[in-house]
Amino acid sequence: MSANSATAACEQPPATGQQPMPKVRSGITAYLCVSNAAKAAAFYERAFGGKILLQIPPDEKGRTMHIHLEINGASLMLSDGFPEHGHPVKPHQGYTLHLQVDDIDKRFQHAIDAGGEIVLPVQDMFWGDRYGQLRDPFGVMWSMGMTPTR
Repeated sequence: MSANSATAACEQPPATGQQPMPKVRSGITAYLCVSNAAKAAAFYERAFGGKILLQIPPDEKGRTMHIHLEINGASLMLSDGFPEHGHPVKPHQGYTLHLQVDDIDKRFQHAIDAGGEIVLPVQDMFWGDRYGQLRDPFGVMWSMGMTPTR
């Protein structure tokens, strides 16, 4: 299948009864496998001002296959673990999701108040930004940065 035919296939309208897929809002999109994707999505709404664009109903075991959120103008996708399909939930390590924001002190505190755990308090950094890190209740590391106006 050529790239053009693959793109055309993705642009076809959904079958009757299906929700249309929302447009992906960034050049690279993180797709996280977490324990309880629905609760994670609700946390990301509260903590980061996210908006759920699409949520597939849970299967007979209560697992959610796909949630598409928009946070800070970018897409984030989530699912529960499906170990029988090669997607078990594993501890999150080796990466951090970063949000560049305009009001870091307010946004960071909002995420902590929603249930995030401070890893690195917001502070002025040697490269000129205000920056902080937190871990969400699902083990995912997040950072926030703000470049002060001069």
